[in-house]
Amino acid sequence: MPSGDRPILLLDVDGVLNALKRTLPEGWKQGTFHGFVLSWDPTITARLRRLHESGRVEIQWLTTWTTDADQLLAEPMGLPRGLKVHDREEVAPTGYSWTAGGLSGWWKLAAAIAVVEADPDRRIIWIDDDLAEQGEDTDEWLAANPHVLVIAPDLLEGLTHEQLDSIEAWL
Repeated sequence: MPSGDRPILLLDVDGVLNALKRTLPEGWKQGTFHGFVLSWDPTITARLRRLHESGRVEIQWLTTWTTDADQLLAEPMGLPRGLKVHDREEVAPTGYSWTAGGLSGWWKLAAAIAVVEADPDRRIIWIDDDLAEQGEDTDEWLAANPHVLVIAPDLLEGLTHEQLDSIEAWL
């Protein structure tokens, strides 16, 4: 499938890949990056990698880790390197304005809007634990964009196989 036809999967790190569990289940991995201890399920990252490498989705980073996600986290977590990274410095999409402190509104929503505006016919999967708390900012936009699937993992559990099953069914 040509890359322009593949759905884009916008991927967060903390609360999604990096679950904030107190006790790690068997098989989980940990690593320290920039002084932060991250914990992840390698079976989850392996499934994400397969979705990307099979051409079913195009993973792009949408995380506060920005370029560090690609440079520091991708390989240890078993994800591909060289993925597109979105950050606060991107051009503001329609309806958003720059303020002295940056973009007004949630910067990740602004980045997601920019992704959709850049290719309005492409389906989007957005995985971020903060989506559950950002309903006031996101509800109206998401209702107007039914081609955007949102997955909001519990930050203590991270992304689950059941959520990946839902994504695969939607694809």
